[in-house]
Amino acid sequence: MEAKGRTAEIMIAEARKAFWVMVGFLAVIWATQIVNWASGYALSHQHGIQAWNPASLPDIVSAPFLHWSWEHIEANSGPLFIFGFLSAYRGVARFFGVTGFIILISGLGAWFTSNPQSTGAGASGVVFGYFGYVLVRGAFDRHLIDVVVGVVMALCFAYQFTGLLPQEGVGWQAHLFGFLAGLLGGWLFRDRVRDGRSRPSPAAAPQDSRAALLKELDDLGL
Repeated sequence: MEAKGRTAEIMIAEARKAFWVMVGFLAVIWATQIVNWASGYALSHQHGIQAWNPASLPDIVSAPFLHWSWEHIEANSGPLFIFGFLSAYRGVARFFGVTGFIILISGLGAWFTSNPQSTGAGASGVVFGYFGYVLVRGAFDRHLIDVVVGVVMALCFAYQFTGLLPQEGVGWQAHLFGFLAGLLGGWLFRDRVRDGRSRPSPAAAPQDSRAALLKELDDLGL
């Protein structure tokens, strides 16, 4: 009972940190938007991803913080907060790793596959990355609550899948590679400690196997 209480306290603490991390993330992109808007969106033109331009490779990091209009940043902010929080609430440290991986793969994918004359910017690649990560994390970590969250998000935001299809004037390449990065990130950043605990030793006594099973069921909330 005491261990359960301690686990709950840790989860609440991580969820609180996840909330403020996402608030900070949104504060940064909105503050950047004000500067960007005041400059006539010069930041997006100069530091967005210019496909096939080697000098623009460092812009893979800056592009997710830049947008092309107020409508653009407004459309991204809600999903970014929701999916970002759900990606982070089980562990902020792992979340930062997932975020870096998504930004890298989404940006490189857009750099390689977009029109060479285009310049891409916006957090939507990261949004789709978090979306993909939330969908599969529960299956890899074997957390029942996260499986349920993934299913609910897939049903509630099914329209997001249309953003993975080629569309004129939309950076669907960043969406697609971000989503794929999220799916792969669910496996790469899975709970490896849980994996180790779930494989009982062949020499284990029957009662030890039963205890391990009961613990797994308890961890899954059953």
